[in-house]
Amino acid sequence: MTTVPERDAWKAMAALVIGFFMILVDQTIVAVATEAFVTQLGATTNQVIWVTSAYLLAYVVPLLFTGRLGDQIGPRTVAIAGLVVFTAASLWCGLAPNVETLIVARVFQGFGAALLTPQSLSVITRVFAPERRGAAMGAWGAVAGIASVVGPVAGGVLIDTLDWRWIFFVNIPFGILAVVLVWLWVPQMDTRGHSYDVPGILLSAVGMFGLVYGIQQGESHGWGGTTIALIMAGALSLVAFLWWQSRVRTEPLVPLRLFRDRNFSIGNFSVSTVGFVTAGTMVPLMFYLQGVKGLSPTAAGLMLLPMALVAGVLAPVVGRLADRLDPRIFTSIGYFSYAVALFWLALVMDSETSLLVLTGPIILTGVANGCVWAPTSSTAMRQLDLASAGAGSGVYNTTRQVGAVFGSAAIGALMQARLVAHGDVGQAVADAMFLPAVVVLLGGLATMFFRTGEHSVSPAR
Repeated sequence: MTTVPERDAWKAMAALVIGFFMILVDQTIVAVATEAFVTQLGATTNQVIWVTSAYLLAYVVPLLFTGRLGDQIGPRTVAIAGLVVFTAASLWCGLAPNVETLIVARVFQGFGAALLTPQSLSVITRVFAPERRGAAMGAWGAVAGIASVVGPVAGGVLIDTLDWRWIFFVNIPFGILAVVLVWLWVPQMDTRGHSYDVPGILLSAVGMFGLVYGIQQGESHGWGGTTIALIMAGALSLVAFLWWQSRVRTEPLVPLRLFRDRNFSIGNFSVSTVGFVTAGTMVPLMFYLQGVKGLSPTAAGLMLLPMALVAGVLAPVVGRLADRLDPRIFTSIGYFSYAVALFWLALVMDSETSLLVLTGPIILTGVANGCVWAPTSSTAMRQLDLASAGAGSGVYNTTRQVGAVFGSAAIGALMQARLVAHGDVGQAVADAMFLPAVVVLLGGLATMFFRTGEHSVSPAR
């Protein structure tokens, strides 16, 4: 049942969405600043990679804990803390005198993002009635879809007209505004006891760090014995973490009973495929547009504008309709549109292809982004009891980000392998698009097994 009037619920979500938008933009905005880091800060290739990797690691590793933290001390408090850390770190990034300082500042940015991200879904789950969450998730999905392409566009414009430092300074006014609005509009919510699963926190942190760091290192330095050992150590730590979660009797970091809900399990798998695709395809696509087609950073970013516009228009509409209709209608359209668009790109991307031809599949990815986020998220989270909203949101966002890490590494490695085989950048990028097409197709097939027509809340035990 709705815990606040619906108008106030929308205000609460709007306050959190500002920060969520900034965080997603910051995952991609630095991609167009690579040359500036090298020429102005004297960064090596490895250091440039770490500008992104440091943020990603600090973002992904704590997500399970920060989701549960929102349950225990309140999503409003944790969200404000995250916004303050993220905004202050953005200022630090912009003022960084060298690349080493920039990397450290990006770690704090990532941690601020980890504090804030789970609170958005948690608040939606708590303040909106189940039958109204689809519309809220639609707005949340519009933000996610648009932010994924705004980063390269905004980054290109800011770097071309001002300076690379402004890709970080631009966060400051929005961060301050978000802090004020969260303070004013997000209500205080019921919290649970302050019992912390310390072994679970440590095991999950070690496991996520080993897995994510190993994958990042494999992509940038090769898949040698040390890298494989690190990934295996991370995987074993996560296995130990799951075993511990099944044994702990107080407050587990991840209540495994969440996965008894078929929709939650399917939603987590499917959103990981969306993360795989959105993170994994952005860099190759920008690489193709700039390296093969010869576009400037701004022009390359603007090529993705139709995707953002279509997603922004569709997502709120889909969210409202998903409350009334079978969500599988929209997930089938969304996931399969993504697969078709990627297969289409794989077939036409070469040095001779006109930009007009590329517009078709780019628009279709906008249709996909507009249709996948809301029905997947609202269906996955709908049956969770309110006490588990933060934990469920933390798991869901962690799954999405881990999918993004795998996508970035796998597609990058495949593109490198095809480049060695063909010696042609356009061909290598085109071949790499087949992998995410297959992965997102599997995500769409999984959503066909959503259990629909149930709006009751699952029991807390």
